[in-house]
Amino acid sequence: MNWDDYRLFMGCVEAGSLRKAAEHLRIDAATVARRIERLESVLGERLFVRLVEGLRLTTFGRSILDDVNQMGRAVQNLTRRTQAGDLHGIVRLAVTEGIGTYWILPKLIEWQQANRHLTIDLRASMQEADVAKLDADIAIQFHRPTNPDMMITKLGRLHTYPFVSIAYDSRFGTPGTLKEALQHRFVQQSSPLLDDAAMARALGVEDVSGIVGIRTNASSAILYAVERGAGIGVLPTYSLALGAPLVPVDMGVEHNMEIYAVYHPDMRHSKLHMQVIEWLRRIFDSVRYPCFRDEFIHPNKLVELMRETAIGLSGRGYAAANLGSSVLGPTRLNKVFEE
Repeated sequence: MNWDDYRLFMGCVEAGSLRKAAEHLRIDAATVARRIERLESVLGERLFVRLVEGLRLTTFGRSILDDVNQMGRAVQNLTRRTQAGDLHGIVRLAVTEGIGTYWILPKLIEWQQANRHLTIDLRASMQEADVAKLDADIAIQFHRPTNPDMMITKLGRLHTYPFVSIAYDSRFGTPGTLKEALQHRFVQQSSPLLDDAAMARALGVEDVSGIVGIRTNASSAILYAVERGAGIGVLPTYSLALGAPLVPVDMGVEHNMEIYAVYHPDMRHSKLHMQVIEWLRRIFDSVRYPCFRDEFIHPNKLVELMRETAIGLSGRGYAAANLGSSVLGPTRLNKVFEE
């Protein structure tokens, strides 16, 4: 039995429909329906009668309500007991802006709820922190440090891929070859942590003058510009799995970088810092999150592979994601998320 399925069951009871439950829990309605069906299969009984106006509990569904509520209270009690011995202290974690904002932060919010006395000082920047000089306790970076004294843990591999907005694809289409790509406009990210010449090499040109329309150091600005139809931009392959309304550009280009957690040798003696390292290993686990595997997986395929594990990471419902409605229109944007 999976408690998350019972949590979804209670969400459907409270919402009265699959769609409203999905909106409240910020997952798609198809996933809610599939997991309710799985729970019904485990229990051997129907929980709901599906009507045009919504969901109605069956006799069996009503009979287990008290038991499920007791399960919920038990989970809350266990959480409170766990918090009584939770982590204490401050950990300064330096990370690049994109991974920090769109991957680590959503998971950090959940983890911090079980560790109320822990403060993670998340420093999201496109400037690399010097761990040897204790600019940060732990740094997540794309370059393996040259200092042999630093402790290094490989977390995974970040794969990136070109994307455009749905509006851009409708208006201009997407290139299928590098030659066709030269007729399009690009959005480029530039920072000390990235290879500025990588785009020129990928496109087979000496420089990208006249090709790049917008250049910025911020990952959030790249996403913003691409979503609003500014051109082709390179983003993590997991972007679609997290709900971004984008179209992959299959023109034979993909890029990847290894992800390292780097920390000072003195941190090995800190139980607090070692537990943070273990938590980082879990949230970059390539078995659970295939986007971080060494082999490339197409963004479209990741949507299905990460359908369950990406729940809770989507930006749907928040201001940054909702801004896309100004280009696509609210009806079209909602349709994209439902699909």
